[in-house]
Amino acid sequence: MERAKPARGRYNEKMDTQRPVTTAGTFALGANGEMTVHRLGFGAMRLTGRGIWGEPTDRAECLRVLRRAVDLGVDFIDTADSYGPYVSEDLIREALHPYPDGLVIATKAGLTRPGPNRWDAVGRPEYLRQEVEMSLRRLAVDRLDLFQLHRIDPKVPAAEQFGFLADLVHEGKVHYVGLSEVTVAELEAARRVVPIVSVQNRYNLIDRASEDVLVHCESERIGFIPWNPIAAGALARPGGPVDDVARATGATPSQVALAWLLARSPVMLPIPGTASVSHLEDNCAAATVQLSVEQVNALTAATRPVEAPG
Repeated sequence: MERAKPARGRYNEKMDTQRPVTTAGTFALGANGEMTVHRLGFGAMRLTGRGIWGEPTDRAECLRVLRRAVDLGVDFIDTADSYGPYVSEDLIREALHPYPDGLVIATKAGLTRPGPNRWDAVGRPEYLRQEVEMSLRRLAVDRLDLFQLHRIDPKVPAAEQFGFLADLVHEGKVHYVGLSEVTVAELEAARRVVPIVSVQNRYNLIDRASEDVLVHCESERIGFIPWNPIAAGALARPGGPVDDVARATGATPSQVALAWLLARSPVMLPIPGTASVSHLEDNCAAATVQLSVEQVNALTAATRPVEAPG
C-alpha cells in the first residue's frame, strides 16, 4: 500500500490537479494484489430517486457524474442491486461501458426493496444467485470484480450464505468477495469459508462504532470501505474542530472529514457519493488535503468513539 506524502495547505502544486484522486495513495485488494485501486472511490447509491428509489431527477447529470469521476482518477466505484433498485447499475453501464482499464466496480446483493427507504435482508442462496446473474447482465460483464453480501440474513444460516459466496468464486462469476455491516466475529467466520478482501461498515468522524472492525481489517490487510463517510455533525459547526481545520487548510468541512478518513488508516477506502458534478469535484479534491499529525489527532480526539455492540 502506498500513501501520499504529507503536504501543507489545501492543495499541493506538484500534485496532479487534473486527476486529484491519484494523490490519495493506493490499496491492493486480495492477497495477490492484482486489483489495486486509489483509496478515494465513488459510491453510486445517490444516483437514484428520493429514498434511494426509482430514477434520478436528472439522469443526464448522473451520467456526467460517473464519467467525470473517472476523469478525476476514480478507479473504484461501489454500487448495489438495491440502489433504485437496479437503477445505479444501469447508469454505470450506460455511462462507462466499455469500461476503462483498471476500473473496479463493486456491487452488492442481499437487501430487497419493498419501497422507498425500506431495506429487508434476504440471504437465501437461490435469491443471491438470481441477483448475481442480473448484476452481471446489467453491468455487462462476465465476472463481478467485487461482490459484497449487503447484509447477513439472520433467517438463513450464515454458513450457507458464506458457502454460496465461495461457490461464486469457484464458478468464476465473482473475482473477490466482501461483506457489509459485520462484526469481527462474523468477518472471521466468513473467512473460514471464503477469502474476504473488504468490509463495508458505517464509519465517520461522529460514528466509530466499527472501530474494532477497522483495527482488525488493518491487521489483516482487508480493505475497509466506510459508508456515510462525510458525516461530521456538530464537529463542523463554527468554532468546532472540523471548522478549525477547514479554516487552517482552506478546505471545506466535507473535505476535512474525508481527509481524516484517509489519514486514519492505510486500509481505508472512502466512497463519498453524490448526484452533482460540482459536489463530486469537491469530494475528489479531498485527496489533496493533507492534514498534519496534530490536526489528525485533534479530529480523532474530538468525539469519543461509539461503543461497538456486544
